[in-house]
Formats: sequence, C-alpha cells, structure tokens
Amino acid sequence: MAIDKIGKFTVLGTLGAGAHSSILHIRRAEDEREYALKLVPIEGKDDLKYLEQAKHEFRVGQMLNHPNLVKVHALETEAGWFSGPKKAKLLLEYVPGTTMDKLPLQRMAKLLRMFERIADALTHMHKQGVYHADMKPNNLIHERGTRVKVLDYGLAWIKGEGKDRVQGTPEYMAPETVEHKLVNDRTDIYNFGVTMYRLVTLQLPPCWMNGEDALPMNKKIFKEQLKPVRTANPMVPEDLADLIHECLQPNATKRPERMSHIQGTLDQLADQAAAKLDDPVELEE
Repeated sequence: MAIDKIGKFTVLGTLGAGAHSSILHIRRAEDEREYALKLVPIEGKDDLKYLEQAKHEFRVGQMLNHPNLVKVHALETEAGWFSGPKKAKLLLEYVPGTTMDKLPLQRMAKLLRMFERIADALTHMHKQGVYHADMKPNNLIHERGTRVKVLDYGLAWIKGEGKDRVQGTPEYMAPETVEHKLVNDRTDIYNFGVTMYRLVTLQLPPCWMNGEDALPMNKKIFKEQLKPVRTANPMVPEDLADLIHECLQPNATKRPERMSHIQGTLDQLADQAAAKLDDPVELEE
C-alpha cells in the first residue's frame, strides 16, 4: 500500500522516545489504520543533521520490503515560522509488542526461530546493498510467539556512499568498525552475534570501544574476557553457541562470510528444536 502523505490523525498513545525523537501511536483518518509516527524536532541549524537522518531513514525504508522489517511509509516536514522546517514526521508501520531488550530469557526453540527470521531480514537488507549498522535487541520488536521485526534504519549504510563517523552502539560494534569505521556484511554479522549472545545469556561480551581510562581492547584480551555462551547459560544448544562464537570472531575473515549462511544454519537448528517439542504450537504462545 503506497502512502503519499500522512494527513490527519488521532494520537492513541506514546510508544517511546529517543535522544532527539519521539514515537507516537496514531490512527490515520484517511484509512482508519494504526501507525507509528516518529517526530523529529528541528529547532535550529544544529538540528539539521537530524532532518538529514530522517530523510536517510525514509530513503532506506523505500529500498526494503520484507515481512520482518518495519515498513517506512511516508516522510513530511512541517514548516517553521522562519526559514527551514521545524519538525520532520516519519510514518512507520505500527507493530504491537515489546523491544527484545526488555524480554526475560526465552525458551531456546522460540529464540532460534526468531533469530532465523532476523537473519532473513538482514539477508534481504544486504541483497539491497544496505547494512543495518545498529543491530541490537533495542532495535528488535517482538510481537508474539516467534514474530519479530527489525526497526530503526537511521544509522543504516548504503553500499558505495560516504560516511564520516563511527556508526552503531558501542557495546555491539565490531572491532573494525571501532578502529577503521568499517561497515559491511561482516560487521552486521558481528552486531548480530552480540545480539544473539545478549538474548541467550542476558549478558554482553567484552566491548571494543572502551572508556578513556580503560586499557584498549585487543584480540588476546577479548578472548580472555569473553565468557563462553554455554558457561553463561548451559541450556543453549551447542550448535547455536558455536555459531554465536563464529559471529564474534575478532578477525572479520574468520566470521561467516554472508548473513545468508547464518540464516540457513539457524533455519536448520530451529527446525530441529521445533521437532523435539511435544507440541509446536508452544512456539506461538
């Protein structure tokens, strides 16, 4: 469904707020459907970067079409009293649910299927030449059962375009992103590895971007400090733990080459886990 303008709407509630944006739950008058509306205030020249980020998120959203990626429908700017806009508005798909950073530990069979769907969504992004660059549980929304969607393309990088800053969230960033500002297939794979590690252990691996007073991270220290997945949670299947550790290799060339490879492995592991359940319907509870 193509949407050219946001139009009139009724605010139903607030879904969240970021450093320089807020997200409302709305019902649009034109079709009586529910959406999420991201509001980005532009209060002066210093805020124009947030306008550019909103335009970028809209452009990336138009490149993507996948059931596990949140749709970006429309972008409008609201004129100010003087020159320039005073607000950007992004109309997004509304997904009822909870971001995965707020979830308690889930059963492994359910997580495996959710991981497979996230990997499938990232595979689609990569095929379009887009890298998420900020994969983390906060940017995954769990609806129910094994239904999950990836959101927030504000830091996504389009292959071939320039970038002038390090992209991502420090705790989830690959070493080559921290050191060389690299973003590619394998940096997204590392981000996804940290995300899986966090969701199966409720802990984080060592961070490559340390504070000023901390010793700089290196491969030796990382391997010494990284708690093995099955030490943190013995309930994690061995094959999944191995995959997570492959994604977390400090040396990018030792990680899986493509997100599609990870998706294929997770699909197989999810099928095996579901087959062991007494009733597969349990996954949708």
